[in-house]
Amino acid sequence: MGAFSTGFSVAPADRARRESSAPTPPLPAELRRHDSVAAMRTPSGPAALTAAERAIDARFRAILARLPRRGPAGWLTEFAVFGLKQAWACVFGGAMLAVIFAAHLWYPEDAPFARNDFLTLAAVVIQIAMVAGRLETLRELRVVVLFHLVGTAMELFKTHIGSWSYAPDGVLRLGAVPLFSGFMYAAVGSYMVRVNRLFDLRFVRYPRRWVTAAVAAAIYANFFTNHYVRDVRWLLVAVVALVFGRCVMQFRIFRFRWRMPLLLAFFLVAVFIWLAENIATWSHAWLYPSQLGGWHPVSATKLASWFLLMIISVVLVTWISPPQPPDDLQSAATVDADVAELPPVSPTTGGPRNIATDLAGHGRHER
Repeated sequence: MGAFSTGFSVAPADRARRESSAPTPPLPAELRRHDSVAAMRTPSGPAALTAAERAIDARFRAILARLPRRGPAGWLTEFAVFGLKQAWACVFGGAMLAVIFAAHLWYPEDAPFARNDFLTLAAVVIQIAMVAGRLETLRELRVVVLFHLVGTAMELFKTHIGSWSYAPDGVLRLGAVPLFSGFMYAAVGSYMVRVNRLFDLRFVRYPRRWVTAAVAAAIYANFFTNHYVRDVRWLLVAVVALVFGRCVMQFRIFRFRWRMPLLLAFFLVAVFIWLAENIATWSHAWLYPSQLGGWHPVSATKLASWFLLMIISVVLVTWISPPQPPDDLQSAATVDADVAELPPVSPTTGGPRNIATDLAGHGRHER
């Protein structure tokens, strides 16, 4: 199977390893050593996980390793692991959404706490559990808190303008904004930092970070200025397509690395956030003006807003986790640097050795 119609395809390095049946001839000893050093310097997979996640990962790998590698069963295994990893990355947002949904159905009207205050306290408990359970690191918590602050600032403005509204109950609030609202933005931040390490994300032709920061700043500003001047969200969507259009994301599911256009990844995440927003508004966590007379699905035009929010999210995440190139590019650069630094020695004369000549001889030996 070459590629799915969704844009998924096996990364070139993994495709080559799977399709090649001929054994690879050994390199000279000194080059093998440099290659192993480069591999050790490239943290990926379990090395990027938290301690709790490494234990879970090891247990699942021991079970999944018994399953077939190729054929329908192999593809089904990759698909199942993809779903499990995505669910694990969404654990903060999923827990928040479950609490919101359950509170709408079963929270008693005569409870000592207002429902919004209960949601805020529940969000705090979830966040503490994420850190105490070592599902998030303190370093990642900085980004989650930053998401919280950025989101709360937007909420204060948008509720003042009347873009949406919350129930006016509870004391844990800033103006018209209950404090649990900031945790919903934090849930997006949690997903972004977790999916980065769970899938060992790598990027080909990622744009310069100062360019992405400038685009994100323009997007954030437009969320405020569109109420006073022309809304340029569709122009910003075009700018995002221009800036990120050539970037390809590589990610590891289980056995193989896959690749996908980064713009497609942004869109798919935006769709899932939009679906979650529909559940939240149905649960009356907040409502848009058109929903006050009776709930209806959120307009699909909101997808553009969530798509643009993804750019802000990515820029905030790259603050603690700069985008990394694929292993093959990174390892090649490291090997070249290591070989250049160490003086080669001839095994026969003890003097300087010409590695280019040795490689040429190695190639003649292969032929």
